[in-house]
Amino acid sequence: MVNVRHFIFSLIGTQLPAVYESPNPEQVNENSIAILGAGSAGLAMLKTLLDFPDHNLWDIALFEERENVGGIWLPDPDPSPPPVLPETPLYPALHTNTPVPMMTYPNFPFPAGTHLYPSHHHVEAYHVRYAHHYNLLPYIRFNHRVLITSWIGAPDDGFWNITFSNHKNETHHQAFRYLVVASGNNHIPRIPTWPGQKEWLTSSTGREIVHSAWFRRPEKYSNKSVLIVGYSASGQDETALIAPLAANTYVSTRSENATYQRPIPSNVIKKPAIAHFTKDSAVFVDKTEINVDSVLLATGYQIRKPFLEAGNGLLIKPTVRSSESSTTTLISNTKYIFPLHRHIFSLSTQYPTTALSFIGLPSHIANCPSDTAQAIFAAHAIRNASILPSRDQMLQELAEFEQKSRDEGLDPYITGHKLPDNTRASDYQDELLDYLKEKGVIEDEGKEFVEEWRREIYSLQYLRRGWGRIEELGVGDDWVRGVETEEEWSGVMARVNEWQKAYEES
Repeated sequence: MVNVRHFIFSLIGTQLPAVYESPNPEQVNENSIAILGAGSAGLAMLKTLLDFPDHNLWDIALFEERENVGGIWLPDPDPSPPPVLPETPLYPALHTNTPVPMMTYPNFPFPAGTHLYPSHHHVEAYHVRYAHHYNLLPYIRFNHRVLITSWIGAPDDGFWNITFSNHKNETHHQAFRYLVVASGNNHIPRIPTWPGQKEWLTSSTGREIVHSAWFRRPEKYSNKSVLIVGYSASGQDETALIAPLAANTYVSTRSENATYQRPIPSNVIKKPAIAHFTKDSAVFVDKTEINVDSVLLATGYQIRKPFLEAGNGLLIKPTVRSSESSTTTLISNTKYIFPLHRHIFSLSTQYPTTALSFIGLPSHIANCPSDTAQAIFAAHAIRNASILPSRDQMLQELAEFEQKSRDEGLDPYITGHKLPDNTRASDYQDELLDYLKEKGVIEDEGKEFVEEWRREIYSLQYLRRGWGRIEELGVGDDWVRGVETEEEWSGVMARVNEWQKAYEES
């Protein structure tokens, strides 16, 4: 099997166009911003910038390599086989694992009649509706793939030279003062390898080890023996879809005592971590072994940004586990990008602190509201960098955050940009906006950014099971008919939770 990671990144620097000479800094529009990606993060940033009354004085462009908005929610139903990366890991049977009222941009609910856990088509349509409602499309360059982003100039003054290809596959270059990376985190698969796997793959026809990024249809695994490696969100979904069809289904997890949102089904055999392969079987760390036809890797994704790497703006150092590394450039250990101020602004000394920002890096958080909070924070700092502390102060704040995370058992160099719990995810968003209020750049209206009803969703322990029973009864439309406002959506979720709680307690 070809190692996807090595294949993809061996291309960088050999097949990408050279960076040609760019304009002098004096010729670059001081108020020019490039946003990369038209998923939930990129749309949030674009909408936030356009909310400023003087946005017409700014040169704002959003680059999107696909044909429409939506990012990961825009389907790619028949991807090319590995090692060609799919445009999205989305599969046809995907439904949300979060109630959609929680996933919304503030004050922009889903349409009345949307089920609480709908198919991905509803989420894709939601982003399209958002883009049209706020007239974002004129600023988006579809079918434009950014290849290289290079900082040209000094640490205190310069610009980003962006090399991109358009829908005609023509290569062009454009200079921007600010670069906002909103390109998503689920694109480059994390593909582990084990001793003996090559011999196992070649000793019998039809065997495969494939990442779940290429998973589309569970029917492929009918009457086969399948080993699923990993049991986070994608692993849980794929297990539920494959188990009723496969002859045997196994799930390999690293942790014996982990608790999951959905328990491993009773017809699925749980196994520990893989130790190695033999010619005939997969062998686990407990010395047991099984014979399977397919190994499906639900092992997550690497945090990498090829366009930054190609322009020497992001170094990849997989073994780094400490913030004591040099801050002269940005680094990713493929799980965590650092040094960043509040998961947003690069603190590399190559350029000013607001020159490069990221929207959408935090995980285990509702994307649209979090992306909006980050976008508001980033947009105000880009327009007025003086509201931020000095780089040294921000580095000290980062060191304190990382140490606190380690003390809580969540080393960011291992867990990445994951927020530790639901309360912290909400607090993170509030803190970004509270900081802007303290600086006097936005009005304090006496309420937090995260509405109370969003916080309360986490306490609705019976909600998902309740909605599952409603779907089985075929009465989902009755529960959401005419529901339009955020308050009404909140009321529906509370009622479903109480309805299911009473059912279970009785």
